[in-house]
Amino acid sequence: MSEHHGAYGEADATASGAIDGATNDQTIANAQPGGAASGSGSTDASLESRARGPRGGRGGANGGRRGGTARRWLWIVIALVAVVAITVGVLVSKPGRVTGSDTVNGNGGRAADRIAIGLKLAPTNLDIRNQSGSALDQLLIGNVYEGLVARDQDNQVVPALAKAWDVSDDGLTYTFHLNERMTFSNGDVLDADDVVWSINDLIDNQYHDADSVASIANVEASDTDTVVMTLSSPDSNLLWALTGRAGLVLDQDADYDAKTEAVGSGPYTVARFTVGDSVTLTANERYWGEDKARTPTIVVKYYVDDNAAVNALKSGDVQVLAPITETLAAPFAADTDHYTVKAGDDTDKYVLAFNNKGEKTSDKRIRQAIRYAIDHDEIIASRGGSDAALGGPIPSLDPGYEDLTDLYPHDLDKAKKLMAEAGYDEDHPLELRLTYANTYASELGDQLRSQLKPIGIDLKVNVVEFSTWLQDVYTNRDYDLSLVDHNESHDFYQWADPDYYYGYDNKQVQDLYAQAIAATDDRTRDELLAKAARIVSEDAPADWLLNYRVTTVWAAGVDGFPVNLNQSVMDLRNVTYVK
Repeated sequence: MSEHHGAYGEADATASGAIDGATNDQTIANAQPGGAASGSGSTDASLESRARGPRGGRGGANGGRRGGTARRWLWIVIALVAVVAITVGVLVSKPGRVTGSDTVNGNGGRAADRIAIGLKLAPTNLDIRNQSGSALDQLLIGNVYEGLVARDQDNQVVPALAKAWDVSDDGLTYTFHLNERMTFSNGDVLDADDVVWSINDLIDNQYHDADSVASIANVEASDTDTVVMTLSSPDSNLLWALTGRAGLVLDQDADYDAKTEAVGSGPYTVARFTVGDSVTLTANERYWGEDKARTPTIVVKYYVDDNAAVNALKSGDVQVLAPITETLAAPFAADTDHYTVKAGDDTDKYVLAFNNKGEKTSDKRIRQAIRYAIDHDEIIASRGGSDAALGGPIPSLDPGYEDLTDLYPHDLDKAKKLMAEAGYDEDHPLELRLTYANTYASELGDQLRSQLKPIGIDLKVNVVEFSTWLQDVYTNRDYDLSLVDHNESHDFYQWADPDYYYGYDNKQVQDLYAQAIAATDDRTRDELLAKAARIVSEDAPADWLLNYRVTTVWAAGVDGFPVNLNQSVMDLRNVTYVK
């Protein structure tokens, strides 16, 4: 198993910034113990532009002694008036979005002391232990809370609170070596005892994602900087699981309301939480690591309406927007002087699932025909072209990935032949139901209906509420075809579970997956997963329409915003804005 060493890299230190927030019934002002408290102002993330530097003016000097004290006082008064005028000019010379103690960088630009980021999915509360949903992971993990290990932009495990770790040859013992002199944002010391308590507390109370570390049999602190985990069986997913909620280390002595406050060890603290609207993060002045927050204040704004989000970017209310549809991103992509648009890799898989135990779709020929009939390039192009083709159940950022798009290339002749063998053609079509939630565009259903018609499939598209989908498809298995964006990473287990809603049951795949989890080195794990994934794709229990790639746009001057995986991992410590 891999062994990692090192800690976070160096970064510029930062000063704390002011916290602004409107006071209303839904606004919750959070003050970290010993930290800054919220003040008055605006929570709609309106950033005021930096002031220009002082403008010079004519000066003069007393050419001689004539005039005496009165003249000297006159010049003093004039000088004071000039200073006041210059100061006022600095404050009002450029109204806009950024003000405060901006610093001048080496290129002469001013580094803003705050930046606003527009996102889509807002957390309903901040309880990282109990509240489900990726919005909390995206916002808090790596920024406010930290774990033993973390994920980088390639979805690889990297050091965090643990600077290194060792794994025994049998894969049953993990020894984590912690960084020294770590603290929480309230000043409490963070050591091995906090790690042990956090993991035991997670397991004992079966908090969110506790099942991902079910292999842990015991965890103990051998000293203040060393944690030893003993597993009941090898688990090649353990390190990756610890990069998420399961590996977070919390302060067992802190007294705070986890729904509205947060006490972590990360580079930021939560200064203000406005339900459904915004979260203000301020730099943690006590941050233990060298890689400190480079921007003192970050305001995260949430937009349900895409057009409102776009208008916020245009007006300067936010400097970053993620995600944005490629259609809405087009004008920004054309304006390269003022914006950058980029698509990042992610683990979202648009899965067109076939009911493998269904009366009609249990026929492998039908499933294979559907896969040959689908024109993935056309679907991706209709969405703007940034999404990636995906021929199997493992995306490019996950272990075991192999390009399987050649297994079922677009081939109408093969599709028609398979349908004919099953007894269907365009004159005698097979009627199938496609059921999916209204959170997805109706155009996808229309495209699939059109693409499947020539091979003899009459597709009835049924767009329903998500709650209905959960009941009919996920729970009752009452469907022929279903469409869902499965965005989880490391989720191949779905294909090794015959009770999952796909109804896919292949003993060889189940054995290969079990062997992959029990593998004690990454290469063996990846080879076994790749072999299993190829079998799954060949069996055609589903079609993978695309690997969704998140498009992000940011204003000129923004640097350091993560592009890959930013809907689940969004480390903001290195984000800066220079104008």
